[in-house]
Amino acid sequence: MTTDTTALERTPTGVDTRHLVRYGGQFSPELIVRASGSWVETANGRRLLDFTSGQMSAILGHSHPDIVSTVTRQIGELDHLFSGMISPPVADLAARLAGTLPDPLEKVLLLSTGAESNEAAIRMAKLVTGKHEIVSFARSWHGMTHAAAASTYSAGRTGYGPVAPGNYALPTPNPYRPDFTRPDGTLDWQRQLDFGFELIDAQSTGSLAACIVEPILSSGGVIVPPPGYFAALKRKCEERGMLLIVDEAQTGLCRTGSWYAFERDGIVPDILTLSKTLGAGLPLAAVVTSAEIEQAAHERGYLFFTTHVSDPLVAAVGLTVLDVLQRDGLVTRAAQAGSVLRDGLLEIQTRHECVGDVRGSGLMQGIELVTDRETKQGADRLGAAITARCFELGLHMNVVQLPGMGGIFRIAPPLTISDDELRTGLEILDTAIGECVCAAS
Repeated sequence: MTTDTTALERTPTGVDTRHLVRYGGQFSPELIVRASGSWVETANGRRLLDFTSGQMSAILGHSHPDIVSTVTRQIGELDHLFSGMISPPVADLAARLAGTLPDPLEKVLLLSTGAESNEAAIRMAKLVTGKHEIVSFARSWHGMTHAAAASTYSAGRTGYGPVAPGNYALPTPNPYRPDFTRPDGTLDWQRQLDFGFELIDAQSTGSLAACIVEPILSSGGVIVPPPGYFAALKRKCEERGMLLIVDEAQTGLCRTGSWYAFERDGIVPDILTLSKTLGAGLPLAAVVTSAEIEQAAHERGYLFFTTHVSDPLVAAVGLTVLDVLQRDGLVTRAAQAGSVLRDGLLEIQTRHECVGDVRGSGLMQGIELVTDRETKQGADRLGAAITARCFELGLHMNVVQLPGMGGIFRIAPPLTISDDELRTGLEILDTAIGECVCAAS
């Protein structure tokens, strides 16, 4: 069959994309052939500082020697088993994960991806509560599988037909762009939360099962809900007999300067999902819940067989990730490095009027570009130009590739990044912003 692939043939530097399905955003203009630590290298020998730790996942950097050693050893011993067979790495990782979490989170299901873990969590919540309605933020991202996609509102809903019934959006508490305000103009998040649940209660058929939320909405624009918000949300859930699912795909395991981002608000979710950071770049995810919820799910016949549930190879990697995080004190390092990164971004904000906001926690930071600080009009085209210029100068930055959010950068370098590497990246970003603003004026 002949197909016109002119638009797909090659990127400007010659990467052959003729046989690739485009799945969102743009392909990198250069072929990446290797990666080590905080750097990736192109086919023509250019080194790029990785400010996204791969797909926000490689928290130990690329090709970490401990991970390389574990994979090399484990692939020769146990790589994959029948789903019902349990291996020492799986049992050990479940116990180790439970040991990092507060009571009553102690039961662990090991899977492959973030969408899969959210799918399993939502399925569990529906079965245990006997209800089917799910609430999530209006700028949420929980994955591209059935229930996860139905709970995702930031993108990907148009053109795919109906999702599962009973999915409701809760207004996103965005302090930079408040919709409910106090007299001083700040976000009145309690009034917004009350209003959101009034709408949900009005639409509900009386079958509210769970609310699934990210502690920091990454794909939605690196939005950090105000302190106290999640404690109030938990109370709303308890009043309605709902379970609270916290999706820590990107925030879990030390990235924000604490082991888990939910700790900031003094809450414990009913179900926790982990993914990206748990495998440090390899496909590993987890669902963690209480013994009570697990028992109820089991009694009702909970079913979530997948091809790679409880795979020993990636479970061994997960154990190594926990070893390195604890041995090298990376929770403290993430907080320290996060301060270096944030201070540098705030300095950039003072030099460039187009930087409207700096926000985040630890080594998950975001900056939002605007055409005017007063109106806060977004600067999508400028964001795209800065992204491209950073790449040319040797820094990989990720701008949120969603409609209306193209001026928001997500910055999540590895926890192993040095202060000098952070400063190098900040210098490149500063230069790129300056050049692109001048070119646009």
